[in-house]
Amino acid sequence: MWQNADMKTLKILAVLGTCVLVSACTDSKRASMETKFKDQPAEITCWSFGTEIFNGKSTGRVSRDDGGAVFVDAANGRLTAINGECRIVYMPKAD
Repeated sequence: MWQNADMKTLKILAVLGTCVLVSACTDSKRASMETKFKDQPAEITCWSFGTEIFNGKSTGRVSRDDGGAVFVDAANGRLTAINGECRIVYMPKAD
């Protein structure tokens, strides 16, 4: 029986393998697919009407919501929802 981690790994390998075989994936496409299937932390900066309202890090993947982002804040471990324009920069997952 496969565990969830094994299934995620297989999905990533299948998607990336398809990209390599077809040679249709750019670096940004591969990175986008990896962040979709991996739980990578990110640096997040959000603004509202030109004023910075949040600058911090997530513990893992950030979900995009209508007009903002939802994530677990690395500073306090709490689920956080931010409404505003957000820049999300994924960091490499530490092994």
